[in-house]
Amino acid sequence: MKQFKGRIVTPGTCKAEAVVTHGGFNTLASLQKALQFGDKTAKVSDQNNPDLYGKPIAGKALCLPQTIGSTTGGLVLYCACEMKRNPACMLFANRIDSLACAGSVLASVWSDTKMPVVDELGQEFLDYVKDGNMITIAEDGTVTVE
Repeated sequence: MKQFKGRIVTPGTCKAEAVVTHGGFNTLASLQKALQFGDKTAKVSDQNNPDLYGKPIAGKALCLPQTIGSTTGGLVLYCACEMKRNPACMLFANRIDSLACAGSVLASVWSDTKMPVVDELGQEFLDYVKDGNMITIAEDGTVTVE
C-alpha cells in the first residue's frame, strides 16, 4: 500500500478499482461509442490506446498522465457523467489540461453524478499503480493505492 498527495480539481471521496493508461486518454475516441450506442460499462473504443482499448471504465478509477484529442473532450466527459457512464474518479499524474478540467467541473456543478478528480500525483504514482489495484481518495486529495 502506498499513498500519494495530489491537488483536488473536483472534490469528493471514492473507492474503486484502477484502470491504468500510460499514454494520453482521448476522451472523445474513448467514450464516443459508449455514449452513442448505450454501452453502460463504457468500454474504451480508442484503438490507439492499447492500455485501455476494450476495457470498461465506468465506475473505475481512471489513472492517466493526461487527456489528449478533440476540443469536445470536456463536453464528452460531462455527458458521460450525465449518462452514468463515467469513471468513478480520474487521477492524473500530470497537471490536468483545460478541457478535462472544464468537463469535470461542469459535471460537478450541473450533474448529480460525482466524479472526484485529483491531479499532480506524479510519475511515481503512474509507475506504481496497476490495473485491478483498489484506489481510495480521501477528502484532502490523498490517494491510497492498495
